[in-house]
Amino acid sequence: MEITTPLIDVLGKFLDLTSTQFKLTSSNVANLDTPNYRTAGIDFASEFSAAASQVLAARRDGSNGEPAGTTASALSDGAPVVQRVDGLLERPDGNNVSMDREGLNLAKEQLDYKTGIGLLQEQLSVIRSAIQAQ
Repeated sequence: MEITTPLIDVLGKFLDLTSTQFKLTSSNVANLDTPNYRTAGIDFASEFSAAASQVLAARRDGSNGEPAGTTASALSDGAPVVQRVDGLLERPDGNNVSMDREGLNLAKEQLDYKTGIGLLQEQLSVIRSAIQAQ
């Protein structure tokens, strides 16, 4: 038996997207000196909005939170669209990675992740309290 809430499902997607951002930031930093490397990123707001809408629609329309004929793994396969980040200063070797930008992104991603984990812990605490009360 799976015990979950719509908020827990949405927080799972939030943490997945934050993890993807961490990976992209680390890839950008790792390629700091790679000629012609272009900074990669995702549009977090639109990706999260789409993922949250998908999760909530699945819970509303399907049994056990899944639309008819859809498995949980199929819902989680929607990988975010990774795109080039335009408008950054390009160095003579064609690389446009900015350590200042990546450092700020890393700090934001850490805060996002800590916030998501805190909210998830709070939700799990509520579920634990409800189970223990019975």
